[in-house]
Amino acid sequence: MAAGPVWWWTRHMASIRLTVGQGTDRGLRRQLNEDSLLVAPPLFAVADGMGGHEAGEVASRICVETLLSDIAGRTVNGVHAVSAINRDELRRLIAAADRRIRKAADSRAGTTLSGVALVEENGKPSWLVFNVGDSRTYRFSHGRLEQITRDHSEVQELLDLGRITAQQALVHPRRNVVTRALGTGEDGEPDFWLLPVEAGDRVLICTDGLTSEVSDDHLHAILAALAHPQDVVDSLIQAALRSGGRDNITLVVIDASEE
Repeated sequence: MAAGPVWWWTRHMASIRLTVGQGTDRGLRRQLNEDSLLVAPPLFAVADGMGGHEAGEVASRICVETLLSDIAGRTVNGVHAVSAINRDELRRLIAAADRRIRKAADSRAGTTLSGVALVEENGKPSWLVFNVGDSRTYRFSHGRLEQITRDHSEVQELLDLGRITAQQALVHPRRNVVTRALGTGEDGEPDFWLLPVEAGDRVLICTDGLTSEVSDDHLHAILAALAHPQDVVDSLIQAALRSGGRDNITLVVIDASEE
C-alpha cells in the first residue's frame, strides 16, 4: 500500500488535502521515453513529446521545465502547502513553453500537454483543467468517470462529424495524428475548463500511451477499486503493458479530500 505525497491547500476557510501518485514507463516497443510529468502543487501535468531522435524528449522536458519555472511550493510546519495560480499566468507559461520548444527544435519537435491547477474561484477551490493535443485529464467522482478534456486529433474530428464510431477510432490508422501541439504546427492554444473541487474527487492525467491501450471501462474499474493513488498508477501502467505497451505510458493521479 503506497500512500503517496500529501499536500495541503488552504485559502480563507477552505482546506483541501491532496494525495498524489505518479509514474512513467517507456513501454514495450519504444527505445526512448519521450514523455515528461510535472507534480509541483498547485500544478500537475503530463507532456507527450513528438519528433523522434530524442527531439520529442527534449520538447516535453522543455515544456515541463518552463511550467515549473514560476511554481514554488511553500511549506507550513514542514508540510507542503500549495499556493495559488490563475488562468492568465498558466496561459502565459504555456505560451512561453511553446516559444522555447520552437526555438530549441526549430519547429521540428512538439509536445502535447494536459493537466490541472488547483485555483481559487469565488473563494472556493476549483480544478483549472488545461489541454493541448491528445493527452487527457479525467475526473472520477461519485462513482462516475468523466473525460474532461477533448482530444485535438484527426480521429476526434472524424468522431465529431459522425464519420467513424468510437470503436473504429481505437484502430484508425490516423489515430496518433494530433491537430494541436506546443512547439510545432500553427496552433498551440490551450483549452481550459473550470470545475469545483468536491471531496472524494480523483483526477487522472495521462498520455495516450495509457488510453490507447486501456479502455475507459477498465480505467473506471481500477480507479474505483484501489484506495491509494500510487497503487492506481502502478496498476494502470501494468494494464497498459499487458495490452501491448506500444507507446510511452505516463500518468498522475490526484485524490482530493476535505480536512
